[in-house]
Formats: sequence, structure tokens, C-alpha cells
Amino acid sequence: MDHLYTPWRMAYIRGEKTPSSGCLFCTAPTQPPAQSQVVARSQHVYVIMNRYPYNNGHVMVVPFAHVASMEEMLPDALLDLMQTTNRAIAALRKLYNPAAFNIGANIGQAAGAGIAEHFHLHVVPRWPGDANFMTVTGDTRVIADTIENTFHELVAVWSQLYTHKDET
Repeated sequence: MDHLYTPWRMAYIRGEKTPSSGCLFCTAPTQPPAQSQVVARSQHVYVIMNRYPYNNGHVMVVPFAHVASMEEMLPDALLDLMQTTNRAIAALRKLYNPAAFNIGANIGQAAGAGIAEHFHLHVVPRWPGDANFMTVTGDTRVIADTIENTFHELVAVWSQLYTHKDET
């Protein structure tokens, strides 16, 4: 029998479950990057690791403004959301070379939003066969790397792609 090790899940399993104070997406950008796992920031949105990913590299693009739906966003913020999503795709493509992506949002609790009060867009890299027998028969998702390692690697790739040095 093969064994799958996911040691990072134990902190969640054993951790104290306390109600959060305030909106997770509003407080995350105020925390240190290693704690919040904010990969990158732009003027109106930021990119954060998903702590319960569907796949390696699963990130979310989140507006700084506390809005429940896209239609509440200002035009400049919507443009920034899409441009930053494109940057996330490019960074993930360079880091993992996925075959495809799922991009999507669950707007409202009935649509499956875990944090329905603050809109966010999911960016999920995909590979052939990534939803394998474990998901179907064992109701278990296999993530091949730790979220922390993925965070550090993605920050490095993002920096390579989008940090411009002054040419003086």
C-alpha cells in the first residue's frame, strides 16, 4: 500500500477553531507576507495562496475593497483584477507548466463561496489526470507540495517576471 503524507494538514486538524474577528480578506494584506501568504499586490487587488487548495499553485485574486460581488467594483479595480489574474496565470505557467487553468468565482453562499462577503477570483492550475481515483473513491485531494513551499517559489517567479529594476 502506498502512503500519502500531508503533514501541513495536522496544524489545521489539531489547531483551535475560533471564530475569526473581521474579514480574512481584509486583514490578510496587513499581516507579514510569510504569515498571510500574500504573493503579490497591485493598486486595487492582491494575490494570495489558497490555504485549502484544489491543486498545487491554487491562488486567489482579491480586491482590497470589501465587496461581495464583482458588480460592486469600480472600473479601474475590475481592470486591475483581470490584469493581475493574467499575471498570476503567467507566473504559475512559468513555475509549474500546467496544461490548463480554471478561473472562477463563487458569488454568494448558495454558489459555494466560503467567504461570501468578500469577492475573490480563484486561479487553479490543472494537469491531465489531476482529479484522479483518490478524489473519486477516497474523497481525498492529493497536493504534491506544501503551501509554504509553493508560496516561496511563486513569490520568486512573480518577482522575476514583474519586478522592474531602474536602468540608470
